[in-house]
Amino acid sequence: MDAKLFPSRALVSSGLGLSCLLAVVLGLAALVLDTLAGRSICQLGSLTIPLLLSAGLTIVAGAWVVPLLQALKTGQIIREEGPKAHFKKAGTPTMGGIFILPVGLGVALLATGFAPQVWVLCLLTLAFGMIGWIDDWQVLQRRSNRGISPRTKLLLQIAIASLFCLWLLATQPATVTTIALPLGLTLPLGSLFWIVAGFVLVAESNATNLTDGLDGLAAGTGAIALLGMGALIGPTTPDLMVFCAALSGAYLGFLAHNRNPASVFMGDTGSLALGGALAGVALLSQNLWGLLIIGGLFVAEALSVVLQVSYYKATKGPNGIGKRLFKMAPLHHHLELTGWSELQVVLLCYVASGLLALLGLCVRASAIV
Repeated sequence: MDAKLFPSRALVSSGLGLSCLLAVVLGLAALVLDTLAGRSICQLGSLTIPLLLSAGLTIVAGAWVVPLLQALKTGQIIREEGPKAHFKKAGTPTMGGIFILPVGLGVALLATGFAPQVWVLCLLTLAFGMIGWIDDWQVLQRRSNRGISPRTKLLLQIAIASLFCLWLLATQPATVTTIALPLGLTLPLGSLFWIVAGFVLVAESNATNLTDGLDGLAAGTGAIALLGMGALIGPTTPDLMVFCAALSGAYLGFLAHNRNPASVFMGDTGSLALGGALAGVALLSQNLWGLLIIGGLFVAEALSVVLQVSYYKATKGPNGIGKRLFKMAPLHHHLELTGWSELQVVLLCYVASGLLALLGLCVRASAIV
C-alpha cells in the first residue's frame, strides 16, 4: 500500500491534533449511543460520564506522575532489532500504566456502586497489569530490553487466567460455557471452556502488548475497542458497560501524554492490562465473537508476528537464514518501513478500529432484528 494514497500528511500533521480528534469522536459516539439507548447522559451509569470523567482524571494524574517517572529515570530501552527511527525515543519514561489503571478502575467501581462483577474484572485487569509491571521493572533494573523470560510471563498469565476461569465456573456455570453468536445462535463449549477461555485471556493480553509499538497506537485503539465493547454489551450487562467506558476514558486521557511525540509510554503495565480487561469482559458477557470483531486490529497485529516467525522458520536454508513475509513484524512496523509516517500508521489503525467497532455493533443489531 502506498503511503501517498491514504492518509494525507495534512490530516496527520500533529500528534496533538490526532489525539484531540479521537477524543471528540469518542465523546460524541458515547453521547449518541447513550441517546439511542435511552440512557441519561448525566448519570454515572452511562457511557458518556464515565468516559469523560476517567479521561479528565487521567490527564490530571499524568501531569503529576510523568515528571515523577522522569525523575526516577524510568527511561525506556529501545530494542536494537526495532526500526532505527525509534532510537530517538530512548529514555522516554515508561510504566505509564501505573496511573491509567487506578483512574479507570476507580471510576468503574464508583460508577457501578462496587458491583461484584466489576470488582473481579478490576482484580483481573490489575493482575495482568502487575505482570507487566514486573516485566517493566526488570527491564529498567537490567538496563536492557529484556525483562522477565517469555516462559515466566506465560506461566503467570496462565495462572491468572486459570483463577479467573475457576471463578467464572463457580459463579455462573450455566452461562459462561456457552458462546453467544450472531443471528441468535449459540455455541456450547463444555469441557473446551478451559482451553478457549484461557487462550483468549493470554492471547488478547499479548496481542495488545504487541500493538504497543508506536506513540498513541495501543492507547487510542484500546480506547476505541473498549468503548465498542461497552456499547455492544450495554443492553444486557450495564455494569460491564460502565467498566468498559471508564477504562476507555482512562486510555483516551493517557493520549494527552502518549500522543506523538510521547512524553511517556504505557509499558507492559498498561498494555497487558488492556488485553486482559477486554478478554475478561468478553468472557463474562459471553461475547467472544464481539471481541474477535471489535478487537480485530489486535488479532491482525498478533497474527502478523506468528506468520513472520512461522514463515521464517519454514524457509530456512542451509545457512540458517529464512525469508520474511513482512519487512518487520508486528504489522505497524512493516507499514513504517514501507514509507508510512508514524502518525499515518496510527491514524490508519484508529480508522480501522473504529470501523471494526461499528461492524461489531451492526452485526449485533442485525441479530436483534
